[in-house]
Amino acid sequence: MTKIGIILGSTRPGRNGEAVAQWVLEHARRRTDAEYELVDLVDYKLPLLDEPYPPAMGQYSQPHTHQWAAKIASLDGFVIVTPEYNHSVPGALKNAIDFLAAEWANKSVGFVSYGSTGGTRAVEHLRLIAGELQMADVRSQVALSLFTDFENFTVFKPADAQADTLTATLDQIVSWTNALAPLRAS
Repeated sequence: MTKIGIILGSTRPGRNGEAVAQWVLEHARRRTDAEYELVDLVDYKLPLLDEPYPPAMGQYSQPHTHQWAAKIASLDGFVIVTPEYNHSVPGALKNAIDFLAAEWANKSVGFVSYGSTGGTRAVEHLRLIAGELQMADVRSQVALSLFTDFENFTVFKPADAQADTLTATLDQIVSWTNALAPLRAS
Protein backbone atom coordinates (compact mmCIF):
# COMPACT_ATOMS: atom_id res chain seq x y z
CA MET A 1 0.00 0.00 0.00
CA THR A 2 1.10 3.57 -0.66
CA LYS A 3 2.79 5.16 2.37
CA ILE A 4 2.50 8.90 2.98
CA GLY A 5 4.57 10.64 5.63
CA ILE A 6 3.21 13.73 7.35
CA ILE A 7 6.38 15.66 8.17
CA LEU A 8 6.09 18.07 11.07
CA GLY A 9 8.53 20.76 10.01
CA SER A 10 8.97 22.78 13.21
CA THR A 11 10.99 21.81 16.25
CA ARG A 12 10.23 24.95 18.26
CA PRO A 13 8.98 24.37 21.84
CA GLY A 14 5.28 25.23 22.07
CA ARG A 15 4.89 24.99 18.29
CA ASN A 16 1.46 25.22 16.70
CA GLY A 17 2.50 22.53 14.24
CA GLU A 18 1.77 19.62 16.56
CA ALA A 19 -1.96 20.35 16.60
CA VAL A 20 -1.96 20.99 12.85
CA ALA A 21 -0.08 17.74 12.10
CA GLN A 22 -2.44 15.75 14.35
CA TRP A 23 -5.42 17.27 12.50
CA VAL A 24 -3.89 16.21 9.17
CA LEU A 25 -3.16 12.71 10.50
CA GLU A 26 -6.67 12.24 11.93
CA HIS A 27 -8.23 13.42 8.67
CA ALA A 28 -5.89 11.22 6.58
CA ARG A 29 -6.44 8.08 8.64
CA ARG A 30 -10.16 8.15 7.77
CA ARG A 31 -9.13 7.46 4.18
CA THR A 32 -8.44 4.03 2.69
CA ASP A 33 -6.23 5.02 -0.26
CA ALA A 34 -2.89 5.02 1.61
CA GLU A 35 -1.20 4.47 4.95
CA TYR A 36 -0.35 7.70 6.75
CA GLU A 37 2.19 8.28 9.50
CA LEU A 38 3.49 11.26 11.39
CA VAL A 39 7.20 12.01 10.99
CA ASP A 40 8.22 14.55 13.62
CA LEU A 41 11.62 16.20 13.09
CA VAL A 42 12.03 16.41 16.88
CA ASP A 43 12.38 12.61 16.94
CA TYR A 44 15.41 12.64 14.62
CA LYS A 45 17.58 15.20 16.42
CA LEU A 46 19.45 16.18 13.27
CA PRO A 47 22.34 18.58 13.93
CA LEU A 48 23.25 21.18 11.36
CA LEU A 49 24.31 19.28 8.28
CA ASP A 50 27.41 17.37 9.37
CA GLU A 51 28.02 14.97 6.50
CA PRO A 52 31.40 15.32 4.77
CA TYR A 53 30.04 14.52 1.29
CA PRO A 54 27.16 16.10 -0.62
CA PRO A 55 23.89 14.16 -0.19
CA ALA A 56 23.74 13.50 -3.94
CA MET A 57 26.65 11.11 -3.48
CA GLY A 58 24.64 8.97 -1.05
CA GLN A 59 27.72 8.34 1.12
CA TYR A 60 26.23 8.97 4.53
CA SER A 61 28.54 8.53 7.52
CA GLN A 62 26.50 9.58 10.55
CA PRO A 63 24.04 7.27 12.36
CA HIS A 64 21.41 10.03 12.52
CA THR A 65 21.64 10.46 8.74
CA HIS A 66 21.20 6.73 8.15
CA GLN A 67 18.12 6.71 10.43
CA TRP A 68 16.63 9.76 8.67
CA ALA A 69 17.43 8.35 5.22
CA ALA A 70 15.78 5.02 6.06
CA LYS A 71 12.59 6.75 7.21
CA ILE A 72 12.32 8.99 4.13
CA ALA A 73 13.21 6.10 1.79
CA SER A 74 10.40 4.01 3.32
CA LEU A 75 7.75 6.55 2.29
CA ASP A 76 6.19 7.10 -1.12
CA GLY A 77 4.95 10.66 -0.71
CA PHE A 78 4.69 13.48 1.80
CA VAL A 79 2.57 16.12 3.41
CA ILE A 80 4.84 18.78 4.86
CA VAL A 81 3.31 20.72 7.74
CA THR A 82 5.25 23.96 8.00
CA PRO A 83 5.09 27.32 9.68
CA GLU A 84 6.43 30.40 7.98
CA TYR A 85 9.46 31.90 9.72
CA ASN A 86 10.67 35.28 8.45
CA HIS A 87 8.95 34.85 5.06
CA SER A 88 10.54 31.43 4.55
CA VAL A 89 11.09 27.83 5.63
CA PRO A 90 12.00 26.95 9.23
CA GLY A 91 15.71 26.23 9.54
CA ALA A 92 15.15 22.78 11.05
CA LEU A 93 13.00 21.72 8.10
CA LYS A 94 15.43 23.04 5.49
CA ASN A 95 18.28 21.29 7.29
CA ALA A 96 16.36 17.98 7.40
CA ILE A 97 15.59 18.20 3.69
CA ASP A 98 19.20 19.05 2.84
CA PHE A 99 20.56 15.94 4.58
CA LEU A 100 19.25 13.70 1.77
CA ALA A 101 18.90 13.56 -1.98
CA ALA A 102 17.86 10.30 -3.68
CA GLU A 103 15.41 9.45 -0.89
CA TRP A 104 13.19 12.39 -1.94
CA ALA A 105 13.21 11.76 -5.70
CA ASN A 106 10.15 10.68 -7.67
CA LYS A 107 7.80 11.23 -4.77
CA SER A 108 4.91 13.63 -4.47
CA VAL A 109 4.64 16.34 -1.86
CA GLY A 110 1.87 18.61 -0.68
CA PHE A 111 1.84 21.33 1.93
CA VAL A 112 -0.14 22.36 4.96
CA SER A 113 1.20 25.69 6.13
CA TYR A 114 0.37 28.20 8.80
CA GLY A 115 1.33 31.74 9.71
CA SER A 116 0.11 35.31 9.60
CA THR A 117 -0.33 35.00 5.82
CA GLY A 118 -1.11 31.30 5.89
CA GLY A 119 2.52 30.23 5.52
CA THR A 120 2.33 30.70 1.77
CA ARG A 121 5.79 32.23 1.39
CA ALA A 122 7.38 29.23 3.11
CA VAL A 123 5.55 26.94 0.70
CA GLU A 124 6.74 28.93 -2.31
CA HIS A 125 10.32 28.30 -1.19
CA LEU A 126 9.58 24.63 -0.52
CA ARG A 127 8.20 24.25 -4.04
CA LEU A 128 11.54 25.43 -5.47
CA ILE A 129 13.43 23.02 -3.22
CA ALA A 130 11.10 20.15 -4.17
CA GLY A 131 11.77 20.76 -7.85
CA GLU A 132 15.52 20.52 -7.34
CA LEU A 133 15.04 17.21 -5.51
CA GLN A 134 12.86 15.80 -8.33
CA MET A 135 9.73 15.80 -6.21
CA ALA A 136 6.31 16.44 -7.72
CA ASP A 137 4.59 19.17 -5.72
CA VAL A 138 0.82 19.19 -5.97
CA ARG A 139 -1.16 22.33 -6.69
CA SER A 140 -3.63 22.21 -3.82
CA GLN A 141 -2.39 23.39 -0.44
CA VAL A 142 -3.86 24.16 2.94
CA ALA A 143 -2.92 27.67 4.12
CA LEU A 144 -3.94 28.24 7.74
CA SER A 145 -4.11 31.77 9.07
CA LEU A 146 -3.06 32.54 12.62
CA PHE A 147 -5.88 35.11 12.60
CA THR A 148 -8.78 32.91 11.49
CA ASP A 149 -7.75 29.28 12.09
CA PHE A 150 -6.28 29.74 15.57
CA GLU A 151 -7.78 31.20 18.72
CA ASN A 152 -5.41 33.68 20.38
CA PHE A 153 -2.81 32.64 17.76
CA THR A 154 -2.15 29.36 19.63
CA VAL A 155 -5.27 27.17 19.87
CA PHE A 156 -5.88 25.43 16.55
CA LYS A 157 -9.49 25.74 15.41
CA PRO A 158 -9.52 25.45 11.62
CA ALA A 159 -12.37 26.88 9.61
CA ASP A 160 -14.70 24.17 8.30
CA ALA A 161 -13.64 24.82 4.69
CA GLN A 162 -10.05 23.84 5.52
CA ALA A 163 -11.07 20.16 5.76
CA ASP A 164 -12.26 20.26 2.14
CA THR A 165 -8.96 21.81 1.06
CA LEU A 166 -7.06 19.13 2.98
CA THR A 167 -9.10 16.43 1.25
CA ALA A 168 -8.24 17.92 -2.16
CA THR A 169 -4.56 18.12 -1.20
CA LEU A 170 -4.47 14.50 -0.02
CA ASP A 171 -6.32 13.38 -3.17
CA GLN A 172 -3.66 15.01 -5.33
CA ILE A 173 -0.76 13.67 -3.25
CA VAL A 174 -2.06 10.10 -3.49
CA SER A 175 -2.78 10.39 -7.22
CA TRP A 176 0.67 11.73 -7.99
CA THR A 177 2.35 9.27 -5.64
CA ASN A 178 0.69 6.37 -7.45
CA ALA A 179 1.52 7.85 -10.86
CA LEU A 180 5.20 8.13 -9.88
CA ALA A 181 5.43 4.53 -8.61
CA PRO A 182 7.03 3.19 -11.84
CA LEU A 183 9.81 5.78 -11.55
CA ARG A 184 10.51 4.82 -7.93
CA ALA A 185 10.59 1.14 -8.92
CA SER A 186 13.28 1.64 -11.57
